[in-house]
Amino acid sequence: MATSPIVLITGASQGIGAALARTFAKEVPGVRLALVARQERKLIAVAGACGKLGAKAEIFPCDVSDETAVAALKVAVAKRLGRVDVLINNAGKFAGAPFVEMPVADFDRMIAVNLRSVFLMSRAFAPDMMARKRGDIFNMSSIAGRGAYPGGAGYSAAKFGVSGLSQVMRAELRDQGVRVCCVYPGATWSPSWAGAGKAKERLMPAEDVARAFLDVYRLSRRTVVEEIVLRPQLGDV
Repeated sequence: MATSPIVLITGASQGIGAALARTFAKEVPGVRLALVARQERKLIAVAGACGKLGAKAEIFPCDVSDETAVAALKVAVAKRLGRVDVLINNAGKFAGAPFVEMPVADFDRMIAVNLRSVFLMSRAFAPDMMARKRGDIFNMSSIAGRGAYPGGAGYSAAKFGVSGLSQVMRAELRDQGVRVCCVYPGATWSPSWAGAGKAKERLMPAEDVARAFLDVYRLSRRTVVEEIVLRPQLGDV
């Protein structure tokens, strides 16, 4: 495990992303966090919470589905923090509709936010890991990337894509010392569930999902967890 690692988390402004930031801040001594999302105000709050836990946290407002923005992000992170040791591709968004009714713009947005972002971010930060023969990349899929359901045309297509991309990345990067883990969480409590009429007790805490990432990261370099599936104990909601 690298000392004082630099951990970059996309979608870090709320939900699982914010829980990941707090968990690494609390549990990894000397960690330096690059917190990325589009909502600067929320990023500031998460960074403040991480600072109180003893971590150095820098914020980087960015649309990670935009190629030019990701290129600028790479430069900014290197200048302010250094080379990234752990990349967590957590950014994502959901919009549901029957596939014959789903607007093309909504479908394209699901692919961009959930899949294109993983490709762009990994392509930007993996080369430095390969050069050092060490690194960890976590790609956030979903149980929707393992089994489709009505109304999930864009989201499921994107998350199945994350699964496939993760397998390609793992095959290409494993001999370069870079571990790639694809994570499939089920329903997890976040602000996006507010008002959805689902009992919070039936959803997983975001902190539990974050803990799984941390535990995988802490394994010896001789071991890779290729996939993690996490589901609510009481079943999918």
